[in-house]
Amino acid sequence: MPTSAVGKLSVSPTRTAAESREKEQELKKESRKTQNLLRGDLANLSFVGKPSTLLAKCWEIFCLFLISMANTILIGMQWGDEGKGKIIDVLTAQADIVVRSQGGNNAGHTVIHRGVKYVLHLIPSGILRRGKICVIGNGVVVDPVALVAEIDGLHKLGIKIDKNLFISSCAHLVLPYHRILDEQRELRRGRIGTTKRGIGPAYGDKAARTGLRMSDLMQPIVFSKKLQAKIIENNRILQALGAKPISFREVNESYLAAGENLRPFVANTVVYLHRAIERGKKILFEGAQGTFLDIDHGTYPYVTSSNTTAGGACTGTGVPPHRMDRVVGVMKAYSTRVGEGALPTEDAQLTQRLHSLGREFGATTGRKRRCGWFDAVATRYAGMINGTDELAITNLDGLDHVDPIRVCVAYRLNGKRLDVPPCDACQLANCEPVYEEVRGWNTSTRAARTFSKLPAAARKYLRYISELTGAKLSMVSVGPARGETIVL
Repeated sequence: MPTSAVGKLSVSPTRTAAESREKEQELKKESRKTQNLLRGDLANLSFVGKPSTLLAKCWEIFCLFLISMANTILIGMQWGDEGKGKIIDVLTAQADIVVRSQGGNNAGHTVIHRGVKYVLHLIPSGILRRGKICVIGNGVVVDPVALVAEIDGLHKLGIKIDKNLFISSCAHLVLPYHRILDEQRELRRGRIGTTKRGIGPAYGDKAARTGLRMSDLMQPIVFSKKLQAKIIENNRILQALGAKPISFREVNESYLAAGENLRPFVANTVVYLHRAIERGKKILFEGAQGTFLDIDHGTYPYVTSSNTTAGGACTGTGVPPHRMDRVVGVMKAYSTRVGEGALPTEDAQLTQRLHSLGREFGATTGRKRRCGWFDAVATRYAGMINGTDELAITNLDGLDHVDPIRVCVAYRLNGKRLDVPPCDACQLANCEPVYEEVRGWNTSTRAARTFSKLPAAARKYLRYISELTGAKLSMVSVGPARGETIVL
């Protein structure tokens, strides 16, 4: 007889067969509520047949688990700049392929290895490790000229880029008029705090179904014809805004030249990734920006123009949800934000302290980041949106000599306590943080390489904010270098 996932039923002698069946059905329904059928829960399985058939079936399913367990989505749990680049670099050691699924060259991932600082904007961080394949997915918007410059910059640093990079033929292009429109809109409306790299207008064209894609750039005649029509259209808009028109000839020449440089890398990345999964390759999906910059779930309108949350990894690459095994959320031991929009725990004294240490300057624009205390209301909500399984906490060393340390556990708005952030930007700006204070550790954590070597107060703090967020702590960063990482 097969073993049921709901266990054995104890039936009293006086209970009728009909009552027993009814009770069994109720228990099964309750069991299903707690089962996640997309994950490898062996309690959800039952088999009927010969022992040999059973063993074969077990091995077949175990192999499927091995494949699905290989794929990890990494996202930012706050407002971006959480230190994802370094964590991606560390996780890449166990991956075969690293995929970027959204955003553009408005992102900046910083990795320091052997004293060399690498800042990556479009190319996944996996490019810094030998034998790893990097993929720029269909959800990314690509500035071809900027991408060629990034590749050239990496070549000068001794990083080989050849057959280790693929670019989706479906990725949309960022063009010069996108950048100018971005700048003009930023000057004329209430400030959003964009990087002025043209990302929003490029996604706008994508949504309007008028954008140009990498596949167009691979066909020079088609591209030139479409580009000319778009430049005529956008020059009218630029002139109305008081900006200079752009030259079709200059843009066409520079983009076609960039296209020829990128031609060897352009491919159908959906097919490539699915075949890699079939071969059991381990894939790391690299997020850019953070949860509260997501176009749907962020602090709208002070957000980016793509889905920065875990779901964006699927739509931005063509890999379905049931092929994902885990979500790793990256968050700082405190909060930071670049640009406009609410940061409920913002603290001028903490900001000044971190800036005086040479910390918290943007990797893409060099802008000073606004800093605040750890916001558990935000990270708990981010965990809900992303389905976060594990946490990587970065910049613990930034709090080495801060005592006491404040942690936001709730908001208060118009006298009412809130456990989740309001979706309205004005309401969020009016929220007052409810704090709890914890002891600092007043000593450097930079030399710690195991969790037990951290000061007791630091370990307590890490456990506390992980518990408030609602996910398992799996990694701690105590410095910018690859080796300054504790894996639990």
